[in-house]
Amino acid sequence: MTSEIVTLADAHPSDIATFKKELQEAFAVAVVDEFGTLPDGPIPSDQDLNAAITAPGAVVLRILSDGRKVGGAVVTLDVNTNHNSLDLFFIKVGEHGRGLGLKAWLAIERRYPETVRWQTHTPYFEKRNIHFYVNKCGFKIVEFFNRHHSDPHQPAGPGDLPGDGEAFQFEKVMRPPNVCFDPA
Repeated sequence: MTSEIVTLADAHPSDIATFKKELQEAFAVAVVDEFGTLPDGPIPSDQDLNAAITAPGAVVLRILSDGRKVGGAVVTLDVNTNHNSLDLFFIKVGEHGRGLGLKAWLAIERRYPETVRWQTHTPYFEKRNIHFYVNKCGFKIVEFFNRHHSDPHQPAGPGDLPGDGEAFQFEKVMRPPNVCFDPA
């Protein structure tokens, strides 16, 4: 890891177009590495990306390293349950390999200390992400989506990604929920 200081900032509305372009470029790297080419259109699609960014409870964050934009995240917060989700997370192309992703994740954890549980997902073929979430960030794999067990949150039919749509669901329990016991 480098000594760079990683912080978070709310994305400014004027930065959303650049945020989306950088995210799509970062996601494309793994698809090209695995399949050789991209399917038609960006990954995720503009439609899916817009839906994530504008979803109820969504917060769009910029990841900064020494004040310089190096990535971003979209988290969705449930203020009633504090079961939150990391919907999108990326480090810009050319910024990998310096520990910025882990520092960014830890900054997200610090920003939302009331979180009881974090949830995220990644495609089956994205071994780099699986390693990151499980071995670096402490998530556990809790579900495997495939043709025999589809993701109820994804539309039926082909998605953005090439391949057969297999994906992992991850969970990280931050603290047990408050439990009240009746001593009577």
